[in-house]
Amino acid sequence: MIKLHQDGVFLTGGKISKSSSVPASEARKNTISYSILQSHNRSGNPDKLKLSFDALASHDITYVGIIQTARASGLTEFPIPYALTNCHNSLCAVGGTINEDDHVFGLSAARKYGGIYVPANLSVIHSYVREEMSRCGGMLLGSDSHTRYGALGMMGVGEGGPELVKQLLGRTYDIDYPEIVLVYLTGKPRRGVGPHDAAIALIGAVFASGFVKNRVLEFTGPGIKHLPVDFRNGIDVMTTETMCLSSIWETDDIIKKHYETHGRPEDFRRLAPGEVAYYDRCIEFDLSVLEPMIALPYHPSNAYTIREFRDNAADILRGIEIESEERLGLKIDLLSKLRDGEVYADQGIIAGCAGGMFDSICEASAILSRGRHAKVAPPNPYFSLSVYPTSVPVSLELTRIGVTADLLSAGAVIKPAFCGPCFGAGDVPANNGLSVRHTTRNFPNREGSKPGEKQAAGVALMDARSIAATALCGGAITPADEIEYEVPEYEYHFDNSPYLRRVYYGFGKPQPETPLILGPNISDWPEQHELGEHMLVELAAVIHDEVTTTDELIPSGETSSYRSNPRRLAEFTLSRRVPDYVPRAKASAALEAERRAGKKPEALMSVLRFVGDAEKLIETTQFGSAIYATRPGDGSAREQAASCQKVLGGLANICVEYATKRYRSNCINWGILPFRIASGERFDYEPGDYVFVPNIRALIASGKTEFPAKVIRTDQRVYDIKLFVDPLTDDERQILLDGCLMNYYKNQKSSLKM
Repeated sequence: MIKLHQDGVFLTGGKISKSSSVPASEARKNTISYSILQSHNRSGNPDKLKLSFDALASHDITYVGIIQTARASGLTEFPIPYALTNCHNSLCAVGGTINEDDHVFGLSAARKYGGIYVPANLSVIHSYVREEMSRCGGMLLGSDSHTRYGALGMMGVGEGGPELVKQLLGRTYDIDYPEIVLVYLTGKPRRGVGPHDAAIALIGAVFASGFVKNRVLEFTGPGIKHLPVDFRNGIDVMTTETMCLSSIWETDDIIKKHYETHGRPEDFRRLAPGEVAYYDRCIEFDLSVLEPMIALPYHPSNAYTIREFRDNAADILRGIEIESEERLGLKIDLLSKLRDGEVYADQGIIAGCAGGMFDSICEASAILSRGRHAKVAPPNPYFSLSVYPTSVPVSLELTRIGVTADLLSAGAVIKPAFCGPCFGAGDVPANNGLSVRHTTRNFPNREGSKPGEKQAAGVALMDARSIAATALCGGAITPADEIEYEVPEYEYHFDNSPYLRRVYYGFGKPQPETPLILGPNISDWPEQHELGEHMLVELAAVIHDEVTTTDELIPSGETSSYRSNPRRLAEFTLSRRVPDYVPRAKASAALEAERRAGKKPEALMSVLRFVGDAEKLIETTQFGSAIYATRPGDGSAREQAASCQKVLGGLANICVEYATKRYRSNCINWGILPFRIASGERFDYEPGDYVFVPNIRALIASGKTEFPAKVIRTDQRVYDIKLFVDPLTDDERQILLDGCLMNYYKNQKSSLKM
């Protein structure tokens, strides 16, 4: 089904080949990716990109911090279209009025700086961009990791908030030119197979090896013509889970029809590789043999065909139980879901940017209301099904054609446009519940469970079609291709009247006199200090898991209410993974505060004596906390995974490698040193141990990438160690020296005044 080519390939006349008369150096310029990236590159060097984006988008977990940071750095007006959507903190009952205060702030900011404001429950962020902002050949930067619009001909990149701040202040997004991976699609999906099946299969094939990490996926091939727009979008948005940087697809008449339907025919143009194009790697994907898939806890890459899972359910479920207890300290009884040869789920969810699209909901409705299966079970009161259309225009069309009525008659509950089920803020399952979801992620605790209170649940990802089949069968997990049903054919009509009546369109019309409306929970970032001459850090958390997600670094769900209050949010850092982290980090910060006040805390002096003259070092050695994690940062783009560490006095991360570029960028932008250890070296140190890095400021300033350091163990043993920092841009280097991005901009403003 999926074949990976590690070496480069040529695409000649639409066919894959290993060689060509055209040199690879020239043929690589004929990819769609090359033309788009270079058209947005301001560096003049095709290998060192300085990208200016056409538009920005954020939701209500991220936009407050971004605007506060940009405001502190001199923002006067949004220079490009910037959409502020309200699809994450939509449950305004959570935390009292805190979330609604964020929304009011967002509208006041859109009026003041000239932005686009999309009210709560009107659309999820990525649906709004698809409907209103995408354009072929364009690029958009979003503060959400699933910023992907490649199927519509627009390259989307998901990053932490500070990268959007740079764009708001006229700066660029700086990266080396990435490798481009050809995804060559052939065949036609069978009935009952949907976009999530293709996405799960793709993620399962490439994630563990890092085959596409920080690369761009370029989709082409004869199989594309068989895929409707929603099918393409459904695959595309999930490419984030492969760890790729971005994605782009060949465009055709189907995409042209999309733009015409949405009243924007001028935003379409045909995108296709040149006659001979070179790709650094290749994925061949035969859609005709694709089966309904399931991604089991705790990652979208934990992929099986549903049939394989059912045939081996006892062994697979027991393996997840063991992993849960050994890795996460969670006790969950999944074997209880296996009854009479069937695996029973407790909940089905079809939601968000991946699942809540028109085609998927229509087909799920057909299965539920008209489908037939030999094993249809009586109603199961313990199984519930919720459907969240991705926008009001989609919901409006579903209502007009009768699909909403069919779903309600079949027992489904229709809910508003909301991303909550994707991150644990909506439809949280009961303790020990198993939820099957057409959403983006199934990371541990992302569904809303609280292991600290002995509450645990699991999420499996499935396509909306198989979720509907499962609901039809009383919760028994069932692949949709076992159901007899007719695939409905509806012509979609886009009605933007809800947007015209509710969205605030302020781009190009800033009103500087408009005051920002600041609720009591919206606070500025605490003061940050420049990098010291030397650095001493105490290890506040040591995590040897294969991957540490951003949801573990800063949990989602109920913490979202505090995303506009840096100090309150920081109290949740690693709370579900390393409960001792916050008190350890705060204790380190308290010692650093004493040191800055001119005192000489004995706790620091006793450590510094192991590495030199403590009396001198105490004056020039910056002290804070650090985290070791083998591979941190998989998942969300949220900057708070790094900023919360810095608020608590964190100065460094140490790892074998960073799971994503965006997390490493977040660390740098918050002044956290992104250290690595050599591949294969075991970091056998424990919380409470110290790492001393001498001359860190001078070494960073001079562009060094290797840093001799010493580890001081709690038993007073001292070891030499080498730390590494992958090459930094000039701006990144100065940001680290200044202590964070905000300080960097403040210092630039001061120098300009002088």
